[in-house]
Amino acid sequence: MTSSGDGTLAGLEPTGCWRHFEALTRIARPSRHEESVIEHVRAWAADNGFEVLQDKARNLVVRVPASGGRESAPVVVLQGHLDMVCERRPDSRNDPTEGRIALIREGDWLTADGTTLGADDGIGVAAMMALAEDDSLPHGPLELLMTVNEEIGGPGEGASGLDPSLVTGSTLLNLDSEEDGTLTVGSASSTDTEIRVEEPREPCEPGAVTLSVSVGGGAGGHSGIDIARGRANAIKMLGRALRETLGAVPFRLIALDGGTSANAIPREATASCSVSPVRESAFRAALVQAAVNFREACAKTDPGVDVTVGRAADAADAWTDAGTRSLLDLIAIVPSGPLAMSLDFLGLVETSTSLDEARTEDGRLTLHSLSRSSNGSALPGLSPRSMLQRGSPGAPSK
Repeated sequence: MTSSGDGTLAGLEPTGCWRHFEALTRIARPSRHEESVIEHVRAWAADNGFEVLQDKARNLVVRVPASGGRESAPVVVLQGHLDMVCERRPDSRNDPTEGRIALIREGDWLTADGTTLGADDGIGVAAMMALAEDDSLPHGPLELLMTVNEEIGGPGEGASGLDPSLVTGSTLLNLDSEEDGTLTVGSASSTDTEIRVEEPREPCEPGAVTLSVSVGGGAGGHSGIDIARGRANAIKMLGRALRETLGAVPFRLIALDGGTSANAIPREATASCSVSPVRESAFRAALVQAAVNFREACAKTDPGVDVTVGRAADAADAWTDAGTRSLLDLIAIVPSGPLAMSLDFLGLVETSTSLDEARTEDGRLTLHSLSRSSNGSALPGLSPRSMLQRGSPGAPSK
């Protein structure tokens, strides 16, 4: 095994592709913050004399002239995205959001130390750049379409906001796939759902203690590729633990936050709870039992997941008793996991959804889910793209 640093990728072919990929691992490129990698591509294009176009959505097209004798060939568009999912283990010294990815090479596999690797879609972008500057590979005119904000893009962002006048070719090869040696003809669809919940809040009772409850240690993973592997969803697990605890010990929810990426299974989530001091021991004991219950449920797929409880700074207010119940009920009923299997391809998840993020801001809880399907007609039945304001799980209103 070799780790990042000089020589990690030595001997790997094609050399140009791996050289460009290694450079990308040193550039911060989280979704919606691709400025540094855009400048990197622009500088590379300028060094090679390639024309660069950019639209209002910040997508790039690099025009690469044809090799000698191939000028009359049809224009081919090669497409990949510049952003990446920036995930890291809490104890990792590396952080993709700051351009710190430490490569680990073991046999035929390249991984990263404590973070996502960024091969999605860094390797596609690197392959484009290597092809464009390799004179030994004859080609017709190329348009390298490098889109942004693919991982969490919304309407008008990234590829959906592409100015069509930038692209003249009618043949496009998308270099963003999860399978080696496979050419895919088709497209999977996705939709985002954001539920914003407002419930009444009241001052915390005098003398109440604030306890921080965290779920962590899960493997996480890609909310599409890994959705059927039984990985623990920290937000769902935390909601379950608190809901079971509420059945035994009264408390009021102050805040709940979890997840770091819009398309990654959340590995960590934390809630703060207002508890009467005379009930603190019973609250902790009920959480221990709740943790036993959900650890058994994911013992084979995520044995490291666990719950921790600790004191936190006093809070001024919390959701009411009824509001706490309503919010925990909502987290329980929001689906997360495979919803339908393909009837055409054995073992393929056709439709799925993942509760990826929870945020408490200004006393309001926001839940974000990403739903996917290889059957476009299934998406309208999953959940609306519009945001919902809810007074309770059973009474949605706009």
